[in-house]
Amino acid sequence: MVINHLSKKIKKAQVTVELLLVLPIFFLMLFFIMELGNLAYQVIVFHHAAYELARIGSLVAGPTGGSATTSPNCGKAVSKMKGVLDTDMKLKCELVPEAACVSTGWDRQAQVGSYDLTVNLTCTARLIFPGSKYFLSTPRRGTGTRKIYVTVRMPIEKPVFR
Repeated sequence: MVINHLSKKIKKAQVTVELLLVLPIFFLMLFFIMELGNLAYQVIVFHHAAYELARIGSLVAGPTGGSATTSPNCGKAVSKMKGVLDTDMKLKCELVPEAACVSTGWDRQAQVGSYDLTVNLTCTARLIFPGSKYFLSTPRRGTGTRKIYVTVRMPIEKPVFR
């Protein structure tokens, strides 16, 4: 009778010890998966912001004076994109290095030289959970943030003259 009573107590203690061993690992895995979802969401937001900046810059960088042969105005596009990034978008991002106009060759259909606007953003994503802050932060065991680099290319709009 006493042995039966002791074996029941040992089984209860065994369940408690197993739970204490497994539960922290389970929660770490759960929080890690949730943190990856948070990072995926922030990456999508940063990519969309870079796309919108490239779209705005490609419209502004187009040739002035009604000529299709004029080279694009990248300086005007960069200043416009920085203004939009600083005032309208509430993100921790910066244009690094400056946006560049890259020649893509001769467009035979429009009979003009084509250019693409390249936008490079460096953004800071905030991590939420303590375990993932230790493993996923950009300086490891660091500040609880992760650097995300985004590059988008957008063709610069030019008028087509016939």
